[in-house]
Amino acid sequence: MVTTNYKIAYSEVLEILKHISEEEYNKIPNDMIELFKTNANNDNEFVYNPNKTLEEQNVSETARTIIAILFRDYWATETQKEKIIAKQNYDRKKIKEEKYNYNNLFNKNKKETEMQEEIKNNEVDIIPYKESIFKRIINKIKDILFKK
Repeated sequence: MVTTNYKIAYSEVLEILKHISEEEYNKIPNDMIELFKTNANNDNEFVYNPNKTLEEQNVSETARTIIAILFRDYWATETQKEKIIAKQNYDRKKIKEEKYNYNNLFNKNKKETEMQEEIKNNEVDIIPYKESIFKRIINKIKDILFKK
């Protein structure tokens, strides 16, 4: 099932593809075009202006990503593909390094220990348990009875 976010993006991509040359359009596999057509939101009223960039128009982030993938896979030259893939790999590596950075892990542990210490400092003093007078009397009687 395709989400509405993708349906809107597919309709935007189809509108953008209407404005490219037939040679470029034919480089895209027919099954991909059919996927866009069958899952597109036909109620979306997006109008593409070829005189403006994608950033200047109200194009969704998902549609931009799809266009970028189409460019990388079907329209880019080999050197462009290599540069794009290298940039994507660099970005993925950078994100992974930030996510799994050892310094950040230790900082999290420090924060957790600081929080635990703060909780300990805020705890109420332990009040010793005192048995009631009746309980003490009953326990004394039990001690006397069961000793014999």
